[in-house]
Amino acid sequence: MNSLIGSTAAPTFDDPLEMLRACHGRIEAQCVTLTRLGEHLSKQGCDEQAVQAARAILHYFDTAGQHHHQDEERDLFPRLIATHDQTVTALITRLLQEHQRMEAAWNNLRPLLQAIAEDHQTALDKHVAQHFIDVYATHIETENGTLLPLAQTLLNAEQLQAIGRNMASRRGVVI
Repeated sequence: MNSLIGSTAAPTFDDPLEMLRACHGRIEAQCVTLTRLGEHLSKQGCDEQAVQAARAILHYFDTAGQHHHQDEERDLFPRLIATHDQTVTALITRLLQEHQRMEAAWNNLRPLLQAIAEDHQTALDKHVAQHFIDVYATHIETENGTLLPLAQTLLNAEQLQAIGRNMASRRGVVI
């Protein structure tokens, strides 16, 4: 039926690299929502739409966003480092540093979103929000363009299956 409506099936835990890529797409969508939230607040104030958008962003990055980083740091990165490829090791070192910057950016943004969601704060610091968006955009570009293609060539089917099982388990999914 999906072929009739022009959409493709969502990736499954059987293809963990595509799951990670799909998660990047959802992160980008949340960043678009964040941009729209800032614009909405400046024009409409903190109405129910703004509260719901802030709550959705908070929920995503407090749950799926955390799982995504764990998928990479606990499962993907260690397996790639074990290949002893110096290019991969240097890339992962950089990506881990970016994870720290992304966490710091989230720690700065989160209380602002919380204030909108709970106290109906009427403004969002655009510099804090844009910094968050920018660090994620750069990181996603590197992972999609370099890391995931390398992982596809360096990891075997058994390793990918193990990553997928761990990703599912992290989310309480039995496969």
